[in-house]
Amino acid sequence: MITALNRWEDLGVSGPAKAAWLRSLAGAEARRDRPEFVWSGPQVHGLNARGTRQALEQALASPRRSIWLSTYAFFDGARAFEALARRMDELPDLEVTLLLNIERKRGDTTRADDLVRRFADRFWRTDWPGTRRPRVFYDPRSLAPDGREGVLHAKALVVDDELAFVTSANLAEAVLDRNIEMGVLLRDRAFARTVVQHYRALIERQLLLPLPTS
Repeated sequence: MITALNRWEDLGVSGPAKAAWLRSLAGAEARRDRPEFVWSGPQVHGLNARGTRQALEQALASPRRSIWLSTYAFFDGARAFEALARRMDELPDLEVTLLLNIERKRGDTTRADDLVRRFADRFWRTDWPGTRRPRVFYDPRSLAPDGREGVLHAKALVVDDELAFVTSANLAEAVLDRNIEMGVLLRDRAFARTVVQHYRALIERQLLLPLPTS
C-alpha cells in the first residue's frame, strides 16, 4: 500500500485524490461478502455462529434458477427434502440436481444394478415428497463388489451459481441440531461456479451416473 502511495506521489497525484482512493477501497472492502462460519452443537457463551439448520433452510428458501446439493447420507428423506421439494413445486423453472451416495453394506453380494434399482424405488416412493422430480446422480464406485473404491462423501449446496455452503453435516435431525458440525457459507460467484463446473464435468465423463426415474 505504501509503495503504491509513493508511486502516486511521484506521479503528482494530490493528497485529496489519494484520500478519495483510500476511502473507495475501504468502502469496497466493507461491501464485500465475507465467508460466514456455520456451526451446530453445544453453544459456547460469547461465541456466535449461524446454525447449520438455519443456514441450510435459508439457502434452500432463496433459489430462483438452480440448486446443486450433494450429501453422503440422509435420514427421513420426506422431511429432509421437504423444503427443497416445496421450492421446486413453487418455481416451475427451478433446476435441481442431487448428488447422493448409494451404500453397499459389508458382506452384501447383491448385483450393483439391483442395489441402484432398490435405492431408486425407495427414493422416489418414500424419500422424495414433491410432485416435480430433481435430477439425481450417484457414484458407481461405492457399489464395487470387491470392496469400496470410493464414495460420494461431499456435503455441499450451491444456489443459483452464487452461494455455496460447504459443511461436514449430512441431512439428518441429529446432525443438523445436536452433533458438532462445522461449515462455511460463501457468497462468492467464482467459487460457486467452480463447484458446479466440477460436478458437471463428473457427470459429462460419466463418473457420476443418473439414478433411474422409473
